[in-house]
Amino acid sequence: MTDTTVTDTKLPVTSQAAAASAADYFALLKPRVMTLVVFTGFAGLVVAPGHLHPVLALTAILCIAVGAGAAGAINMWYDRDIDAVMTRTRGRPLPQGRIEPDDALAFGVVLSVGAVLLMGLAVNWVAGALLALASAFYVFVYTIWLKRRTPQNIVIGGAAGAFPPMIGWAAVTGDVALSSVLLFLLIFMWTPPHFWALALFRSGDYQRAGVPMLPVVAGAAETKRQMLVYTLLLLPLAVAPWYVGLAGPVYLTGAVVLGSLFVACAIRVLCDRTDRSAKQMFGFSILYLFLLFALLIGERIVTQAFT
Repeated sequence: MTDTTVTDTKLPVTSQAAAASAADYFALLKPRVMTLVVFTGFAGLVVAPGHLHPVLALTAILCIAVGAGAAGAINMWYDRDIDAVMTRTRGRPLPQGRIEPDDALAFGVVLSVGAVLLMGLAVNWVAGALLALASAFYVFVYTIWLKRRTPQNIVIGGAAGAFPPMIGWAAVTGDVALSSVLLFLLIFMWTPPHFWALALFRSGDYQRAGVPMLPVVAGAAETKRQMLVYTLLLLPLAVAPWYVGLAGPVYLTGAVVLGSLFVACAIRVLCDRTDRSAKQMFGFSILYLFLLFALLIGERIVTQAFT
């Protein structure tokens, strides 16, 4: 596939800034995205070997949440021009003029730096460094470099959202182990079919904004084929935590069932000429990841309770 370069010229945002509310600043943090990020980070913390004082565990989770939200705020600052022309995002505070761009940037930068420093000083610097890497990757690699230049934006840039379980693991152990890398890879491989499902039924938005998402550049048929490939690759990868001893039979059963359903969703999308299956797959993809990590957490808690 040939990457398509999109002009980096910023589209004008003409709305006048109004008084910002606390809700507007909270919206900058992308709370819906943050929820899943925090949950997977919590999973890494729970399944990691060792013990972390509850106060430090809460601090680590807070830092992951704030760090992810801060990166989201910087992303909204940079993308405020294309957000203004996309139906899905034009109601955000910056396109609507409820927050000044400079204020949004300062808000994101201060929170990002604060989260990294707190993680490093209160927990450990390995977790702090991973949090800094995740934030930098999302802002500089995905948002600024890849998003407007290549249809592989979400494939490479999606790594930013895969760091939380590694960060949670490192908060407990102070290192990066194979098991935490497997959790990273699981989210990394999940991200493309998840996001491409959204891009299929929002392709008009991306086309108007000049963002070269795969459905815009390569077409729906090629996007659907690649979604199926990724879900097939994800199936054995999701079983890997059981193989290395990180999870038990309950997780294994759930991973096989959920993975098979995810593949079935991709097959339905491949055969469907409407957007209906893509919308359903997008919704299921969120449930898939949530349940997979919930099984990891639940199984570990039950195991610890009876040992």
